[in-house]
Amino acid sequence: MRKRIKKYLLLVSGLLFLALGIIGTVLPILPTTPFLILALACFANSSPRFHQMLLNNRWFGAALQQWEESRSISRASKVKAMLMVVLTFSVSIGVLHGKLPLQLMLLTLGCVLLVFMWRLKEAESLPARVKK
Repeated sequence: MRKRIKKYLLLVSGLLFLALGIIGTVLPILPTTPFLILALACFANSSPRFHQMLLNNRWFGAALQQWEESRSISRASKVKAMLMVVLTFSVSIGVLHGKLPLQLMLLTLGCVLLVFMWRLKEAESLPARVKK
């Protein structure tokens, strides 16, 4: 009984994280990749079918495979993600012209996110399953 409850909780959590990751593709303040990694971990323990669907996804499957195999991301992905953070946070800070507390909050959040991303391990090449 306990295993079944755990499986359903992980499945629901995985679906929630997947939804947040998808929403994060259009909202600059919500990160996509960490939510997809959390969804991948939840599905690994609850739904092999959803786990494989994420790993085989044409948009972010390669990056998730790389994360699952080596706990790293490619330098190109890292640079692109950091540039997107700078761009979207700059636009958001510009839109909030005259609201200094909110601008400072976004600046701080953006800097924390950049430091976190900077510290991620970089991979030299794509994982074996991704190479063709």
